[in-house]
Amino acid sequence: MTETLDLNLRASLDELSRIASQVEAMGQREDWPPGLVFRANLVLEELLVNFIKHGHDGGVADFHITIKSEPDRLTIEVVDDGKPFDPVKDAPPPVLTGSLEDRPVGGLGLHFVRSMFDDLRYKRTQGKNHVTLVARRDQ
Repeated sequence: MTETLDLNLRASLDELSRIASQVEAMGQREDWPPGLVFRANLVLEELLVNFIKHGHDGGVADFHITIKSEPDRLTIEVVDDGKPFDPVKDAPPPVLTGSLEDRPVGGLGLHFVRSMFDDLRYKRTQGKNHVTLVARRDQ
């Protein structure tokens, strides 16, 4: 089966539960492995929290999510009108060594995003960030 879900959302943490329920329902309809539902929700939460907290300077902002479930892969695209930020090139490398007390707070979220999906792409067009993630469904 192939299904596409399009969501237009306001930049609010209140939207996270709505997104999670939509992803879970789609995963059930499309028979995703449970781990894929978990990874999709975790990645979306990380991207959207970063956008909400860092992507714009207050005011009204929104974002659009497209999730396409195909027999062999899941593709998620998040489009926002925030500041330019390429998670592939602009995110600092995470600190993965040393004791927890000595490590800086934060910086692991995008590392997890990159490690949970097979492909992560970014482009900026018409004043918007487009982050696309692809995962094989057999994982």
